[in-house]
Amino acid sequence: MLLPLPAQPFALAAWAKATVNIDYHVVVDYHFYSVPYSLVHQELEVRATATTVELFHQGKRVAAHVRSYVSGKFTTLGEHRPKSHQRFLEWTPSRLVDWARKTGPQCATLVEQILKDKPHPEMGFRSCLGIIRLGKGVGAARLEAACARALRFGTCSYQSIKSILENGLDRQSDEPEMPPQSPAHENVRGQTYYA
Repeated sequence: MLLPLPAQPFALAAWAKATVNIDYHVVVDYHFYSVPYSLVHQELEVRATATTVELFHQGKRVAAHVRSYVSGKFTTLGEHRPKSHQRFLEWTPSRLVDWARKTGPQCATLVEQILKDKPHPEMGFRSCLGIIRLGKGVGAARLEAACARALRFGTCSYQSIKSILENGLDRQSDEPEMPPQSPAHENVRGQTYYA
């Protein structure tokens, strides 16, 4: 929550404290704002006005953003990303989907789903690359079947695909087993009797 400024005439700003999360963002009124990644786990002072969010570390301003009132969304500056994330900027989600499409349509759909579910697509790149790499060990057909199963059950993640493959679930049918039929007998009335 934001704390009001000390009593000043026409004070239109509020101050608060926030800790930088592992994804180098802080939360202000349910919206996520980036700061330099080197400040992960640090406590920052937040100054929020109707139009701006400023973030300070030890009295020095480290980030400023246009204020957003959209809950659950991210405002991220490229220079705040770690170098390992910045190098992914030359990659595109469509490039990963094209790689996955070489395995098959189910793999491509799963990769698209993972990228869509992330606030920033590059946050899903590592997972997607890991899934594509799993195909090198088990083959395209098994990976495609594992992706189809994960999509069917809504478990679209690297860990889920790995588990499906390790447990051989990609080789199992998803159809439920049919209950055994009652034996034919003169005293058995059947379904039509009760209709």
